[in-house]
Amino acid sequence: MSQQINLFNPIFLKQRKYFSTVAMLQALGLLLLGSTLVAIYANFQVSALSKQAAISTAQLSTSQAQLAKITAEYGPRQKNKALENQLQQAEAEMQSLKQVFNVLQKGDMGNTKGYSGYFRAFSRQIVDGVWLTSVSLVGAGNEVELQGRALQPDLVPTYMNHLKREPVMQGKSFGTLEMQVPQVEQAAAKSRGLAGYIEFNLH
Repeated sequence: MSQQINLFNPIFLKQRKYFSTVAMLQALGLLLLGSTLVAIYANFQVSALSKQAAISTAQLSTSQAQLAKITAEYGPRQKNKALENQLQQAEAEMQSLKQVFNVLQKGDMGNTKGYSGYFRAFSRQIVDGVWLTSVSLVGAGNEVELQGRALQPDLVPTYMNHLKREPVMQGKSFGTLEMQVPQVEQAAAKSRGLAGYIEFNLH
């Protein structure tokens, strides 16, 4: 019978040294290389950002200079007091003219067309034996009062009908007709052989 003898013993194996001097130097070298690369990259990034910051600063300075120039040229200027007073005066005058125009448009100031139309109407409507001694126009001609004389009483209504044909007298009427015989003047006229007359008042 044969007997086998195991001569293998783990302690006789060659042990690997994981933390040898060479391994540590290699690791340190790798760390230094990595740190150097990171530092170079960071330095590159900082340099690029510095250049960009410098460009931005230059652009900001240029923009501020342009803004200051534009503000100096087109900025708010000091008000001209005399010009401002003239403008206020012109606005006040324009407002006054508007008020006057509105008053004239409404006819509150009376007859803005004048009274010549009435006198032309009186001169056109002539009735023999009738003459006017006084004409009174109030306001815009809404109230007309006529005083005159007639050789005969029935000539006065005829004269009134003639006046109503005039456009300027349209819409106007006389509410009262007064007629009287002036005794003193009638006696003097008869003594001189003249025809008598009556006095009338239309209003």
